[in-house]
Amino acid sequence: MAAQFGRRLRKGATTTAVAAIAVAALSASGAPGTPLVSADGDPQSAGTTPPPDDSVATGNSPYYTELPPLNTSDRPSTTTESPLTGGSESGIPASVLAAYKKAEQILADSDAACRLPWQLLAAIGKVESGHARGGRVDANGTTFSPILGPVLDGRGFALIKDTDNGEYDGDATHDRAVGPMQFIPSTWANWGQDGNGDGRRDPNNIYDAALAAGRYLCAGSRDLSLATDLDRAVLSYNHSNAYLRTVRSWFDYYKRGTHEIPDGTGTVPPGLGGGSDPGPGTTSPSPSPSGSTKPKPKPKPSPDPSKPGGGTTGPSPTPTPTPTPTPSQTLAKVENAGTGPLSATAGDAFAERIKVRAENTLGGPLAKVSVTFTVTGDTDAAFTGGKTAVTLLTGADGTVTAPVLKAGEKTGTFTVRAVATGRSLPAVTYAATVTARRADALTRTDDKVLTAAPGTEFADTVEVAATYKDAAATGVAVTATMITDADEPVENDKGPYFEDADGKAVRTLADLRTDEHGVLKLPTIHADGTEGTYKLRLTTEGGATLIIELTVEAPAA
Repeated sequence: MAAQFGRRLRKGATTTAVAAIAVAALSASGAPGTPLVSADGDPQSAGTTPPPDDSVATGNSPYYTELPPLNTSDRPSTTTESPLTGGSESGIPASVLAAYKKAEQILADSDAACRLPWQLLAAIGKVESGHARGGRVDANGTTFSPILGPVLDGRGFALIKDTDNGEYDGDATHDRAVGPMQFIPSTWANWGQDGNGDGRRDPNNIYDAALAAGRYLCAGSRDLSLATDLDRAVLSYNHSNAYLRTVRSWFDYYKRGTHEIPDGTGTVPPGLGGGSDPGPGTTSPSPSPSGSTKPKPKPKPSPDPSKPGGGTTGPSPTPTPTPTPTPSQTLAKVENAGTGPLSATAGDAFAERIKVRAENTLGGPLAKVSVTFTVTGDTDAAFTGGKTAVTLLTGADGTVTAPVLKAGEKTGTFTVRAVATGRSLPAVTYAATVTARRADALTRTDDKVLTAAPGTEFADTVEVAATYKDAAATGVAVTATMITDADEPVENDKGPYFEDADGKAVRTLADLRTDEHGVLKLPTIHADGTEGTYKLRLTTEGGATLIIELTVEAPAA
């Protein structure tokens, strides 16, 4: 968390040029912090952002600017329809919708009292980046090129010196807001999440960004099912009443119903067409309902939001109608496409690859369906790269194959689920089994006679090599037991013994493991005061057994 900024970070920008710059910086938003002073000198809301213990998240983003007013349903004279008066449901790209819903599910498990609705994330994601430029993301949910706000160099925008050495925003001098939910780097450092389980926290990944935004909105003890707490959360993301009205409008709209559209087919907000947003000095006019790119005359400046990025105008809240899918375009089910039994030895890759097929309502293949494969259960198995969840698109034949699945060291059965991302269709489940590493032969690496005097240690170390089908068996569990009889082996209560961590005598050691060469060196063996010939029995998973003789006798006079 950064310190709060209780000063005015920029003077009122009342010129049309500055307003146009702000429009061009569509996705540049600011982290929660101190509210702005408007162009006419009136403070927005309170003079400072409430502290964390007042149920408002305080982020690391003193980025504020003034933007044209946001269109909302309570302004009948506006030239753009609000989402509440749109003629049809608004479509959300498949991967983006899946990310919002997954964040809701994770927060429901980890912070149930917050009651985060995915529609709130969708409303903010719509205003921030038009759902990641209309769903321009790859199979893992990462934008094809970064979504960057303007350079925060104090020229028309707040001055924020670099906080990440350019790691996220590519600028080692000043900060820029990053990603579909628009976090400035310093805010991301505190709130960034790994939403897709790939081991990385990437603000340009919609799964990571949506989960981070969700946790940010849930900061403190908020209950987002309460209108007052929800308003406080949105204002902590962007301290602007105009912003709150717009987000509220989209939120109410999405609660009434929405539908999924293919990735990349959503509306691309102005200034976000191909890659990074233009920086200060670029004039990108806001489109009118008729399609004209003529800028609005004399826009009234409104305070720039102070949220996890650097400022946003929000896209036009009029949703783009999407044609009703035909039967050949409607997903009916996802089914197993011939995947056989899944079994592997610990540490090995599963030979069988999981494959599913998407079908339309006519029974034919359906391409470009987003499918999420998830490893569940008590296991350390994972897909290539250590991922436990991957999202891929089906091909022209309607099929998609998951990455190679590799077994961990934990044995037993677990489940892999394949589900159409963001759909309520039944999942395809696969049972997978990991068996212990095996050895079918154990041999000593030398033929030394093992003897010791009573009350001493055996001078020579017992070393054995394990093989499976004539190949070195690495990581195989070996049990060593001092026994009374080779035919009916029972643990001996006298004779040679090992020592445990506390120095106490033990005559069985379990879960010893061979090294990368299949070799095992046993710990030091001690002799008690009883002379005689004793037997040490070694066994492994896979049936390998070896009996070794140990002799305890006093040295010759």
